[in-house]
Amino acid sequence: MNARGLECQLKDCIPVPDFSASGAFESHDMIHRGFPNVKSELFPVHPLELSEKNFSLNQDKMNFSTLRNIQGLHAPLKLQMEIKAVKQVQRLPFLPSSNLSFDILKGNYDCIGFEDILNDPAESEVMGDPHLTIEHKLGLL
Repeated sequence: MNARGLECQLKDCIPVPDFSASGAFESHDMIHRGFPNVKSELFPVHPLELSEKNFSLNQDKMNFSTLRNIQGLHAPLKLQMEIKAVKQVQRLPFLPSSNLSFDILKGNYDCIGFEDILNDPAESEVMGDPHLTIEHKLGLL
């Protein structure tokens, strides 16, 4: 038996306790989630906020339905499959990525938008500790 098969068998039969804080006693992670604000969780700040959040989703639904009516069912399915494949290919979480292939599929490669000039604060270019970033993305923190 090879070492990989033995490792898989040992991993399945040895219970590993979960040491993460969860449930009613979980503390609010200020670094990753920001300040807790009850009002912002209950109501949108502005009446157009919900519409603006769902703009790209509504635009995609309209484009896919138009594409389906014009070219048939296979065209939006193929495009959605390509978009899903392109989203899976990424750099490490602490390295910035231009997502050029995703922009090409969406048709936004020649458009300059808000995120190109001012950028999303969640995607800041400040590089943190690579180990902490990857552990947070994998859910180990």
